[in-house]
Amino acid sequence: MAARVKRDDTVEINTGKDRGKRGQVRLVNPKAERVVVTGLNMVKRHRRQRSANEVSAIVEMEAPLHLSNVALVCPSCSKAVRVGFKLLEDGKKVRVCKACGEAIG
Repeated sequence: MAARVKRDDTVEINTGKDRGKRGQVRLVNPKAERVVVTGLNMVKRHRRQRSANEVSAIVEMEAPLHLSNVALVCPSCSKAVRVGFKLLEDGKKVRVCKACGEAIG
């Protein structure tokens, strides 16, 4: 199946505490249908001391979001849009913005 959201795409979050915020996709996990967005959906995790040199700490990190909770931001119309697919004459499959009809990256 073709990917609607890829790494380095700009997405907008639809639900949750960061609703309406935009960020860049850092990691995509297609098997789990999750994405990690840089600087958004931050959670705190307690890290245990593993050696004498290391100290325990509370670490802030990005948690993965489900793909249904993010929408791709179209580069040409700069809105959060749905994504379609289109076959070109040379046989390539490209992502298409449903709002303006432009090809996306």
